[in-house]
Amino acid sequence: MRKPERPRRPTMTDIAKLAGVSQSTVSLVINHMSGAKVSSATRNNVLRIARELGYPVDRPGHPAPPAARSLIVYLTDELSTSPHAMQTIDGARDAAWEHDCLLSVYATRNDPAYEQAIVARMLADPALLGVVYATIFTRAVTVPPPLAGVPTVLLNCHTRDRLYSSVVPSEVLGGFAATMHLLDAGHRRIGFINGEAWIEAAAERLKGYRQALSTRDIPFDPLLVREGDWQVSAGHAHAQALLALPDAPTALFCANDLMAIGALEAARERRLQVPGQLSVVGYDDQDIARYTQPPLTTVLLPNYEMGRWATENLIAQVNGGSPRRTCMKMDCPLVERDSVAARSLI
Repeated sequence: MRKPERPRRPTMTDIAKLAGVSQSTVSLVINHMSGAKVSSATRNNVLRIARELGYPVDRPGHPAPPAARSLIVYLTDELSTSPHAMQTIDGARDAAWEHDCLLSVYATRNDPAYEQAIVARMLADPALLGVVYATIFTRAVTVPPPLAGVPTVLLNCHTRDRLYSSVVPSEVLGGFAATMHLLDAGHRRIGFINGEAWIEAAAERLKGYRQALSTRDIPFDPLLVREGDWQVSAGHAHAQALLALPDAPTALFCANDLMAIGALEAARERRLQVPGQLSVVGYDDQDIARYTQPPLTTVLLPNYEMGRWATENLIAQVNGGSPRRTCMKMDCPLVERDSVAARSLI
């Protein structure tokens, strides 16, 4: 007899979508941050939805003192280049706290000497439970040799020898989902504004785009693919070039939301209505995506969920409840808003 599936644990992302606020606002409310500029109505609404979903918002009355908690070190190469890092830290921190652990975060800025000093210091801490080793760009890494005997989970990165558990976004499926959404709306000429080809995420999103086209027997046209740099200006410039083609695309898939915003501006300048005359899909689901005109259909990058998974897998390893080498590719679901219309309506 098949065992019933275990229900998925609600996340801050679920609460944010139902409450119509950002994940950062949910985090401020859930963690009872003093001085946060959140209205009473918003606070009460977030707490109500969280309780209805079964998300833990009422902390135990007598938590263990910090000194009694185990320590998980979150070691990353960068924090300041995008909002994604803070979302993964939120997920890792929440999971750690729920398991009576504290999360300590260090950013190395890719300085080997600094990373070595941090590792030496944390290995001397008797409270150390393990390490979440993270990167801002998905890529292959070399784990510092001193961590060989320390429980370690890789977040948004992986090793080529697969000796460590890791969690990365399923970028191929994300690119596939975005392109299929446009194909299902009847579009056949779909432009793709990608990031730099050397970045793993860009290469995999392109692979997903090509796989989706092949499912509908649509030949890949390299003229419809442009390489940008993830910035608004690149999205604007490449959208202008694509829309100036003699056989211009009727839809654009942009590999991040910032470039999609640039594409929306290019459409406005060419007096093209979105989605009436041009459909646009982004990627990442940054907060700004819901406030563009029109609100942007995009693909969710599951940063918070990856942070939670990394910490929970690490704790399970320590407790003997998880295999040492688990490689998770986390789903990147489509978030439908108002920037895509059926081709038959154009």
